[in-house]
Amino acid sequence: MALRIEDYGIVGDLHTAALVGRDGSIDWLCLPRFDSPACFAALLGDEDAGLWRLAPASGGLATSRRYRGDSLILETEWTTPDGTVRVVDAMPPRGEAADVVRVVEGVSGRVPMEMTLRIRFDYGRVVPWVRTVDGQLEAVAGPDAVWLRSPVELEGRDLTTYAHFAVAAGEQVPFVLTYRPSHEPRPTPAEAGRALAQTEEFWARWMHHFRYDGGWPDAVRRSLLTVKALTYAPTGGIAAAATTSLPEQLGGPRNWDYRFCWLRDATFALQALLGTGFVAEAKAWREWLLRAVAGDPADLQIMYGLDGTRRLPEYQLDWLGGYEGSRPVRVGNAASGQLQLDVWGEVLDGLHLSRVAGIQSEGGAWDLQRALLDFLEGHWHEPDNSLWEVRGPRRDFVHSKVLAWTGVDRAVRAVEQFGLEGPVARWRDLRDRIHADVCARGFDADRGTFTQFYGSAGLDAALLLIPQTGFLPWDDPRVVGTVEAVERELYREGFVLRYDPFADGGVDGLPGAEGSFLACTFWFADALHGTGRTAQAREVFERLLDLRNDLGLLAEEYDTATGRQLGNMPQAYSHVGLVNAARHLSGTRPARTPAAP
Repeated sequence: MALRIEDYGIVGDLHTAALVGRDGSIDWLCLPRFDSPACFAALLGDEDAGLWRLAPASGGLATSRRYRGDSLILETEWTTPDGTVRVVDAMPPRGEAADVVRVVEGVSGRVPMEMTLRIRFDYGRVVPWVRTVDGQLEAVAGPDAVWLRSPVELEGRDLTTYAHFAVAAGEQVPFVLTYRPSHEPRPTPAEAGRALAQTEEFWARWMHHFRYDGGWPDAVRRSLLTVKALTYAPTGGIAAAATTSLPEQLGGPRNWDYRFCWLRDATFALQALLGTGFVAEAKAWREWLLRAVAGDPADLQIMYGLDGTRRLPEYQLDWLGGYEGSRPVRVGNAASGQLQLDVWGEVLDGLHLSRVAGIQSEGGAWDLQRALLDFLEGHWHEPDNSLWEVRGPRRDFVHSKVLAWTGVDRAVRAVEQFGLEGPVARWRDLRDRIHADVCARGFDADRGTFTQFYGSAGLDAALLLIPQTGFLPWDDPRVVGTVEAVERELYREGFVLRYDPFADGGVDGLPGAEGSFLACTFWFADALHGTGRTAQAREVFERLLDLRNDLGLLAEEYDTATGRQLGNMPQAYSHVGLVNAARHLSGTRPARTPAAP
């Protein structure tokens, strides 16, 4: 059985990432990309789905673990009756092939060790042909091939490779696993010591750009490192998470593939990166955004593949039992075909933020934005599936309408502030009409709050973003009332739900419940601060910090009943929320856009 979600750390090379457990086992790794089929998938099944364990022969969970400084080099230590041993894990910057480097270091005494390598391509379904070639273990099946190089003696048994050895104080035993497509020549494996040095140098060089003088700097640094770790370097796209199908409810069906790039993340990610000095990453994310959305504005999707791929068909891996029995296990995401009108506004807002930050636009970027405006003008009034990708009926979601207003507002500002050409009088009128419609139909005067959708009895945590967009100022009574209503109805045991899935007869069309959504709780801290309740905001924020695992990582959700993290891991949305909330609470940056006149 897999460990708790929070018992995993990650190492990665900006193409993919491996989840390493406290027991020394890599239970999840997709090669060569985040969205490739996994060769280690024990996380979503059992050991037969593939893993690579390297730990003391006596077993057990590690005594301690940490990242080496500001890097993605993971150091895991066990103190045993025989002594203390450390396993150092890293994925060096991608060269001709993908490498996973694991080095066993003796700290004290002499510790017997055991390695178990069970390679299973295609999410645990394909057992490769394994042989020894020139002193290296070679495993090949179809398009995939991996090689393992180590000085220790390897033993094959029951379709698994084992090694038994001991390490004394001061000794090091390296293991290097290398992947390359099977039709290409066998690559030169990384030299473990040099690879670790290169990895440490890469992350140190990257963190040199860090600029932040607010509170909680260590938490902010680690969250930014995590967001960087989820970046697909060839394109600049940021994956929402490194995993698929980790459940939002243990044993339930809310299990989704998050190894793609969501447009809803764009503005928040840009805020976090630009606000902490990482302009190159912000620019790369913006360029990914422009390439991904290019084309017919009517075809805009809520998410894309790492390289901008549009078709993300969803299917189920029936041979995997799911994390703690949470089925189905899904690959792909059918929500990519949903209508979510908020993404037009998110794209226009993100591009406006880039323009304000001085990131130069390519030729044609404004023409693309005008085309997006034309579509929004003709369709803003339609019902949609909301930013939460509900699989129930389409509704007139308030957040979607507010983001439509946001997109039009940013176009008006582009003309007013930057002298770009456009029918600004028409856009101002459209902006006013959307604003009036939302205030008339999306606000419940009796309860003093905006609602999840027009005529709804329920709420939505995304309503907390209304003042951040500039739709209304923080001190507007309707904003204050909405924050209070969210606190009253969605704030449960110290954390915030996205929405009540049982309200309005089950708005999302799915059975079961889910945990508290961490990004929404960060938004709540922002909203408390924005409405003058800063002491409570800091209390909520610091409670969220306490949820991070010992490596500073957050998944998507938190289950207050079991005290466990839920959902895909690590989650970019959670870490971006942490960075931006820390910035706002520290007073390093005001709300992102002032309220419209």
